[in-house]
Amino acid sequence: MRGLKWAAIAAVSGSLLAGAALADDKPLYGPPAKWVRVADIPPPPKDDQAPSTQVLLDDSQSWHDGTGSTFYTRRVVKVLRSEGLQGGSRSVTWDPVREKVTLHTLAIVRDGQRIDLLKQGEDVLVLRRERNLERAMLDGRMTASVQIKDLRVGDEVDFAYTLEHREPLLGGRTNDFERMGWTGVAGRYRARLLWPDGTPLTWRATAAFPTPKVDKSGGVNELVVDINDAKPPKAPVGAPARFQRLGMLEATTYSGWDDISRRMAPLYGKASELSADSPLRAEVAAIAASSPDPKVRAFKALQLVEDKTRYLFLGMGDGGYKPASADETWARKFGDCKAKTVLLLALLRELGVAAEPVLVQTAGADGLDERAPSASLFNHVLVRARIDGKSYWLDGTRSGDIGGIDGQRPPPFRWGLPVRATGATLEEIVQAPLSRPETEGKIHIDASGGLDKPAPSTMTMTFRGDAGLALARALRTTSRADVERGLKQQLSSSSSWLTIQTIDFDFAPDGVAKVMIAGSADMDWRMNDDIGAREYKFPGSGSGAAATFPRREPGPNDDAPYATPFPTYSSAVVEIVLPNKGEGFSVKGLNWSGRLANSEIVRTATLNDGVARFTQSNRSVGRELPFSEVEEANKTARRLAAEGEIIRAPKGS
Repeated sequence: MRGLKWAAIAAVSGSLLAGAALADDKPLYGPPAKWVRVADIPPPPKDDQAPSTQVLLDDSQSWHDGTGSTFYTRRVVKVLRSEGLQGGSRSVTWDPVREKVTLHTLAIVRDGQRIDLLKQGEDVLVLRRERNLERAMLDGRMTASVQIKDLRVGDEVDFAYTLEHREPLLGGRTNDFERMGWTGVAGRYRARLLWPDGTPLTWRATAAFPTPKVDKSGGVNELVVDINDAKPPKAPVGAPARFQRLGMLEATTYSGWDDISRRMAPLYGKASELSADSPLRAEVAAIAASSPDPKVRAFKALQLVEDKTRYLFLGMGDGGYKPASADETWARKFGDCKAKTVLLLALLRELGVAAEPVLVQTAGADGLDERAPSASLFNHVLVRARIDGKSYWLDGTRSGDIGGIDGQRPPPFRWGLPVRATGATLEEIVQAPLSRPETEGKIHIDASGGLDKPAPSTMTMTFRGDAGLALARALRTTSRADVERGLKQQLSSSSSWLTIQTIDFDFAPDGVAKVMIAGSADMDWRMNDDIGAREYKFPGSGSGAAATFPRREPGPNDDAPYATPFPTYSSAVVEIVLPNKGEGFSVKGLNWSGRLANSEIVRTATLNDGVARFTQSNRSVGRELPFSEVEEANKTARRLAAEGEIIRAPKGS
């Protein structure tokens, strides 16, 4: 499994991959290397709940030295039911510049007889797929694929290959990753790592990974896990990412995070140097002339990178780890995260603003500080500028930022690795709770004309931060008529009680966006026979549909905390003007404030001066809820969700 996993990691968006030439755009064919121990196919495991295919052998072996790594992968799978015939192909993906693939075996074992499907490449289709082309990404990776002919229920499919990986640009440093990731029970699972003396390899295993055996012979170190009837652990539902990394082994030849930082620094330092006649110098002069304030200058430089160069990831050749130069990026007006970072660094340096590149992981970064150091763990890079002792996080791959540099919130990536010539270690990217709502909604319904008449209504939605930018971007890239049509369709589904007549938009210089909707509301007043009076229940309130935390099955880390959204902040207000200035009317609703699952919640229901008013706000203040608090949080959530927002009319109305 390891080679396929490596290929998947290497192709991530904006990942910083590079190297030097192996230059193999076709697979080779032959036996595995002598250091590989080829296993016999074990008998099927006893698994009464086996899926449509059953893993008989999952075998990953690797060799690591000062030049790179070689990964041997073999998987034997038995087809148990007709549904398993849908997986009738095998493939491997590699980077032809820094990787080489050798196919060893593709065969069907049927009734004890082997049927060769590889045939020295006769039926192997090799193509450059560019799976992420629609996301403006070109990585140049090749895929060798075989469609298995005449596959039948009961067949065993045996597939084995070796992938060699070299990364001279990073001094031959490399990493290994193994995870117990199949379904059901595997007949035999083996993970085997070898490295000669002098190779600075370190490893670590997460919870629920079998204890490895480490030995040494003839100057070669060997780590082995070899078990029969192996069942992978199940990750605890709802847990932060660091608790879900179960049954995992990582190894690295990097000496530490600072090793990665130092090796990256010359690449960014060289690329951010401007030539003497660089056209960017005119852009720098214009920004400098606009203001002496370093904050203003830094933000104008960010806007230039965002708005005058488009995003395109180029991972071919040295384009993975090595950024294109600032001058080259400016000339062609496109670049990936590395190129845009270098361009911004060049501008900021010329403008006298201290800044450095910082490597980040955009997904699953929780617990990055606990992992084995590896450059492949980072798939994005941005700029940290320092002005008056404060950090400002600037990402040139964004677009449309307005309102000034103080409006740039720290990114949600949890950990960053500064790129410095002296080296640096991981630093936590701290996010604070929001001080203002990201989204605000206000509904005003004028029902003063009577209970059974359509009530003129307005709805105002306010969006701040990225939500406001997204709305502004939508109106720049899509016709207003289409945006309005989409909003009307959405609201007609979620708020069918509202008939929309007009929609207007407003955008403030600080990036705050508003949507103003005018129309009429269908007021559904219903008789409550228990009290002999009519009531209006605001649509959707008191439904009892609460978002609660799921219960976990017993297993590793089953008492881990639950992840909660952070940072978020929203508020909503509903105002209903009542007939006869509210004489004889009353309201029923929740007046409650407290903390629920890391959120500060405030709900009110009031009637003053003939206006019924229901409010609620939700502000998250933490990322994780302790396991011990989950049941009480679920109970409170159900209770709050059951409380409706009700207006009761005078009897006889």
